[in-house]
Formats: sequence, C-alpha cells, structure tokens
Amino acid sequence: MNQRRSTPASRMALGGVLAAVAVVIMSLGGLIPVATYVCPMLCAVLLQVVLMTCGKRVAWAWYGAVALLSVLLSPDKEAAAVLVFLGYYPIVKPRLDGTRLPWLWKGLLFNASIGVMYFLLLKLFGMAELGEEFAEFGLVMLLVLLVMGNVTFFLLDRLLSLKKFRKRVF
Repeated sequence: MNQRRSTPASRMALGGVLAAVAVVIMSLGGLIPVATYVCPMLCAVLLQVVLMTCGKRVAWAWYGAVALLSVLLSPDKEAAAVLVFLGYYPIVKPRLDGTRLPWLWKGLLFNASIGVMYFLLLKLFGMAELGEEFAEFGLVMLLVLLVMGNVTFFLLDRLLSLKKFRKRVF
C-alpha cells in the first residue's frame, strides 16, 4: 500500500482548511443558543488536530487567525470572546499536565479567563444585553452556570487527553 509523506505544504494546507472549517463553525454559532459554548469547544478539538499534525508554531498561528476572523465575522460575539480567551487551551494543555496539581492550574486558568472575559464584555465593550441577561438569572443561577462551565471545561480536557481520540484523529 502506498503511503504519502506529510510535507510542510500539505500540513499548511490542512491547517488552512481546518481554519476555514473553524470560522464556519463559529459563524454558525448564532443559530442555536447553546452553541455559544459548543462552537469554541469544537474549534478547540480542531486546534488539537492542527497541533498534532502541524506543530505548536502553526497551531499558534491557526489560533490567532481563527480568533481574529471569529471576532470579525461571527454574529455571536460572546462565543467569539470564549474562543479568544480559551481557544488556545489545547496548546498550553501539555505544559499544564506536566505541573504539580494540574487540575488546580487548569481550573484557575479557566475561571480567570472567564472572569476577565465577562468583565471586559460588560464593562469595556458595554454589552448591555449580556448584563440584563445576568440580572435576570440571579446570583444562584450564575453560580450554577459557572459550576457547569467548569464541569464542561474538564470534560473537554478529558476528551483532549484520550489516547483513543488521538489515535483515531492522528
């Protein structure tokens, strides 16, 4: 059976095609309300593919391009902000896995990123509709959403760590 060698050009082409797919996913995010959090996670899975096939340097460039295009083109600015603030996670995950108490550092990264993101969205960018939505929820519901966000983040972390996932994709 004839196997093809992976060349730098083929890796860059794969990265470009996956970047286009990620931008399309982010652009479709405004159609379904839960997609605000699902679309950035799907893009993180695509970034994992780029990271494993193309390397860390191309993965950082891919993340930057997809984040910038998502901010410019995505109708759901909250989803684009989630991608900007957490989309790089597959790249830094191996370094966090090598630390002592990795779950603590991952939790701090997630909660700090989300906290800064929503602070900037509310205060700096003046997304009044987001503030009104938070006021409707109440403090208890916001805490429940934060806990659910943490659970979802750690499930994504688990998915990115699965050896079966890595073997099938790569």
